[in-house]
Amino acid sequence: MGPPGAGVAAPGGRPRHAIIRAVLRVAHGRIMKTSIGKTYLEVVPGDITALPVDAVVNAAGTDLRMEAGVAGALKRVFGDGVEREALAMGPIAVGEAVATTTGDHPAVQWVIHAAVMGPDKRADAHAVATATRSALAVADRCHARSVALLAFGTGVGGFPLFQCASIMLAETARYLKDHPKTGLRRIVFSTYSDAAKAAFKHAMAGLSRY
Repeated sequence: MGPPGAGVAAPGGRPRHAIIRAVLRVAHGRIMKTSIGKTYLEVVPGDITALPVDAVVNAAGTDLRMEAGVAGALKRVFGDGVEREALAMGPIAVGEAVATTTGDHPAVQWVIHAAVMGPDKRADAHAVATATRSALAVADRCHARSVALLAFGTGVGGFPLFQCASIMLAETARYLKDHPKTGLRRIVFSTYSDAAKAAFKHAMAGLSRY
């Protein structure tokens, strides 16, 4: 199947913290979780290709090629067809996202390609923010219940890790607030390094301010 096309007053008079409830907890000292509405957010260390989720997100260039790094690892795990399908939909603009299928993989159904870098291979705050929202919107359109993302633009793109984590968590919180009927029930931030884990845990702790 192909991809388908703080207490500030909120609408209805309820305070924002009544809508976004961030209850943080650490499970086994490794996974940090919070909930926003009916959706759980998690910081999970390890390999994004091994996570039992419906969709994984690749931080892509606008040409959607999957040549090295995480993109290359995703292609090795999910097959060359992922790149062929992506290239057929490219190029796309920075901040946009598209979904490709994964064939017969037992868990992951979709690879979502979110364009964080243009031809200059550099990422910025606007690209990270818009790509995050686009990736979540595409996951919703694919009817995914769970999705995993990595730190956008912090490798080749050279974007600062802690700033990336802060932006991605904030945009995720805004997306969930703006889409209370989302079908997403689990959003995972996959962290391969100790530095990434620290950055996303710090950013997640900051969600209590929303």
